[in-house]
Amino acid sequence: MTTRHHPPGVLRRATTAVAAAALALTGAVALPAGAAHADTTTEGDVIANLWEWNWDSVATECTEVLGPAGYGAVQVAPPAESLKQSSSYWWDAYQPYSYDLNSRFGTAAKFASMVTACHAAGVKVYTDAVINHTAAQTGTGYNGTTLTSKYDTPDWDPGDYHQSDDCNDSDLIIDDWSSLSEVQNCELLGLPDLETENDSVRSGIAAFLNKQLALGVDGFRIDAAKHIPEADLAAVEARLTTTTSGATPYVFQEVYPGSTPQPADFYASGDVLDFTYASKLKSAFQGNVGDLESLSSSGILPAADSVSFVTNHDTERNGLHLSYKDGDTYRLANLFQLAYKWSTPTVYAGWEWTQSDQAPPNSSGFVTDTDCSQGWYCLDRDTGVVGMVAWHNAVGTAAVSHWQTKSSGVIGFGRSGTGFFALNNGSSAATHTFTTGMADGTYKNVIDGGASTVTVSGGSATLTLPAKSAVAFYDGAFTPCTTCEDDDDDATSTVSATFNEYAPTTSGTNVYVVGSIAALGGWDTSKAVPLSSSGYPVWSGEVSVPINTSFTYKFIKKDASGTVTWESNANRSATTTTSALTLNNSWNVADASATDVTFNVNATTDWGTNVYVVGSLPSLGSWNTGDPVPLSSASYPTWSRTVIVPKSTAFTYKFVKKDAAGTVTWESGTNRSYTTGSSSGYSTSDTWK
Repeated sequence: MTTRHHPPGVLRRATTAVAAAALALTGAVALPAGAAHADTTTEGDVIANLWEWNWDSVATECTEVLGPAGYGAVQVAPPAESLKQSSSYWWDAYQPYSYDLNSRFGTAAKFASMVTACHAAGVKVYTDAVINHTAAQTGTGYNGTTLTSKYDTPDWDPGDYHQSDDCNDSDLIIDDWSSLSEVQNCELLGLPDLETENDSVRSGIAAFLNKQLALGVDGFRIDAAKHIPEADLAAVEARLTTTTSGATPYVFQEVYPGSTPQPADFYASGDVLDFTYASKLKSAFQGNVGDLESLSSSGILPAADSVSFVTNHDTERNGLHLSYKDGDTYRLANLFQLAYKWSTPTVYAGWEWTQSDQAPPNSSGFVTDTDCSQGWYCLDRDTGVVGMVAWHNAVGTAAVSHWQTKSSGVIGFGRSGTGFFALNNGSSAATHTFTTGMADGTYKNVIDGGASTVTVSGGSATLTLPAKSAVAFYDGAFTPCTTCEDDDDDATSTVSATFNEYAPTTSGTNVYVVGSIAALGGWDTSKAVPLSSSGYPVWSGEVSVPINTSFTYKFIKKDASGTVTWESNANRSATTTTSALTLNNSWNVADASATDVTFNVNATTDWGTNVYVVGSLPSLGSWNTGDPVPLSSASYPTWSRTVIVPKSTAFTYKFVKKDAAGTVTWESGTNRSYTTGSSSGYSTSDTWK
């Protein structure tokens, strides 16, 4: 929900005992500390936003479409009981009457069945969590709840809401959008604003979310997160249980653009929906798509902290972003989103509307089953979109490469030899030859479901792009080219190689891998594969390389002016088989003199705090806490990471913790010490002291 919702009129104060009982009923365990962020551009991370579909329809879509297509998750409507009125509107669902799960989308039993069905199809479920406020209107809800005062609900008492003294505004309404106090303590369009700094309110909200987690929900989109202080959100999240699979719930937050607060203020609490990303796509697809080459540096949110989208229920109605009313241009922008390596992508599927307040197809307010042939716009089922979900999953974390702008309406780019995508935003067909970086062969075009094919010869392909459409293919089932000349290798298939390089850098400098084979640029630094800094100072990237092939490679750094700095060690070498391989390296540490140490430390943390190792070696940051090695919390409370260090070398090290503000806490006691030998596979087993 955002500032555009139309309100036309709090948990009854949840005592600590009641909240504790609610948590106990879930049967789940307390969460390990850590930021609830998703991996970026990984297999199976695409979210289908089935906005305000009823539970039966979501269950069917998970089973018949989303699961088979490879979607990772489905985002569904707010599941709580909400305002019911004779002339229903879409925004009624964002006015909670009670935290009962009998709603306009179905009963609590159908909600639970939907979650089970989606899980059976391999699809996670994220619900829209309306926790900033309750309903502005009195009346009767979809489960029969009657409100005579908007400050007195089955869950909340008047004292659980912000009043005029909290808001510093006599009418309680947000008037000054530059005032952080008003934005977060006053009422958004008259919606009663919960006093989330109150401990009992935090526990009551957590109990509501934990009830959903106990039914199998995997995470939450936090509605109107902008209007809740980040510290309050963190306090609520600290009270959440794990999911039924034992994972930390995934959290992504709605922070609508404005002067205050800023999206970065909420990164510690989870990912943030990137409104700027969608705005940049609208600008490019209504102008010059070649501008998308600089999308990553155009002011969009960091990939590791955001969720991308082309439109949502607010912005398709207020004209901020593209919508289904833009026809093939809208579809094409979604195809691009799935092709471009950035943050977690979403595909929005809603209904057709003529009035901005119009409710979804319904019977007496209760949403009826989705009919994609009448009244609904089911973009998630589109052949090209389904094909691009498979394409997106296949290319994984491979970096964008081989960008080519042929005109203001035609672009093409690859994903480091794992796939290639080209689009035509023009009004007539266009034919161009592209350098693909792909192995020679014949590939299926996923945009038309494989009805047409693409032939790559000498690494290039001549593509005829239909108007307002695209061609895309990836390294999956394809027919090798046995007659094409290929000076690089005779490989007929590829395997994934993950490159990890410890390399501290200055601002504006990035790290690349380059090597002897075409997939690594053929030693051409202009074609080097860029690595991701999401795990800085460890830079990582996944590249498809030929199977059963020996190659050499090195890492380089490029600064903002394009100046290239090579590693000082000899060329590195590797040989592929038919299995994926991971290559762990450290800047200027030659392979011949290197070994690996896996650092393991048992360390409990507060929410948003992470653990690092730092030490006397360059690959351990040389005691610089600005470049410590981040450890993984995958086996929390054990934090681990493999680090490349010299053989037969004595060194000292220590573990540190960093909170969301960057504050460093050293473990107590003297420095730890370790000495490597001449073999490999060393590890530590430490406990924070």
